[in-house]
Amino acid sequence: MSTEKPVKIRVRQLSKVFGSHPKRALELREKGLKRPEILEKTGQTLGLYDINFDVFEGELLVIMGLSGSGKSTLIRCLNRLIEPTRGEITINDEAITGASDKALLELRRRHFSMVFQNFALFPHKTVQQNAEFGLEIRHTPKAERQQIAAEALTQVGLSDWADAYPHQLSGGMQQRVGIARALANDGSVLLMDEAFSALDPLIRKDMQQELQELQYRTQKTTIFITHDLDEALNIGDRIILLKDGEIVQVGTPEEILTKPADEYVARFIEGVDMSKVLTARHVMRPVRVTARPTDGPRTTLRKMSEFGFDAIYVTQRDRTLVGLIHVSEVRKAIEDQADSLDAYIDRDVPTVNPEEALSSLFGLFDGRSIPIAVVEESGKLAGVIVKGAILSELAKLGEDA
Repeated sequence: MSTEKPVKIRVRQLSKVFGSHPKRALELREKGLKRPEILEKTGQTLGLYDINFDVFEGELLVIMGLSGSGKSTLIRCLNRLIEPTRGEITINDEAITGASDKALLELRRRHFSMVFQNFALFPHKTVQQNAEFGLEIRHTPKAERQQIAAEALTQVGLSDWADAYPHQLSGGMQQRVGIARALANDGSVLLMDEAFSALDPLIRKDMQQELQELQYRTQKTTIFITHDLDEALNIGDRIILLKDGEIVQVGTPEEILTKPADEYVARFIEGVDMSKVLTARHVMRPVRVTARPTDGPRTTLRKMSEFGFDAIYVTQRDRTLVGLIHVSEVRKAIEDQADSLDAYIDRDVPTVNPEEALSSLFGLFDGRSIPIAVVEESGKLAGVIVKGAILSELAKLGEDA
């Protein structure tokens, strides 16, 4: 994730010790003792130690690790549901650590909405009433909270279920109610603690996709806790990997897979199908030359001859992709004495998003020798993929296995 985005949450030197003598535990850790030794010597449990990271505005950050790694402790320290032993946490440069009870309550109301693993729905309340609950305890006027909750239910695709009760919904739908309630509260940060862990695998995959789409639409800063590596790789812009209450690596999914920080991370990612994680962006090549719709056919034919192309992509001046034109169509334009290529362009060409998984790209060629266009969300041509690049990358993955 680009550091050009503003920092939403800043965490510095955060530590948490469970026990009545935290200072002694931290002193021992600073001398090099690990969590089990500290527990044996002091009876204190080192929940977190010297945690430092930033969360960027609009980011979907995943915090992951095995059971007992400290991930749930960390997310609860962010809004001080668990009191940190030491360290600093700020949100929008406002101090969370050190804030008075009154100031903390206001910070929580403005900034944090939370979605839990067990849905936490009220069985006697309707879907609409569950979505309204956070607003109700904030004494939001009834008409206003009903409208806000209804809009949140629409965002998660449950507007037709507003009058239903939780027991009438599937697990995935119940979790969507929890997400709608969090959206209705309109905190600037969405905290999700193992939110999909209780769902069966197929529903879980669907919910991961829905979360990504929702987060893309709303651009809400989201911190997602999971113990599932596949889930983290699937949804995270960046991943923080914890072990024994300490950060072992922070990076994008690709960075963690291709540049593990140590042997622990390398073992952690063993068995991951890299072709499902590496993306079009990883193998695409720059576009050496393009044509424009207003180009004359002879100009275009000269470009194609110079580079040995049988076809050339056509873009606007700002590199927005228009389509593709084959040499046969260029020659036809010359025969027709056409002034531009516009009427001869094939506009129905296969394209891929830069984040498309490598495993899904090979079949797109389907006998084609023409490189596949990689197109950004804006419609601009980012690069092209040749079949050989995919074969080469897959071969490298095989060698590394």
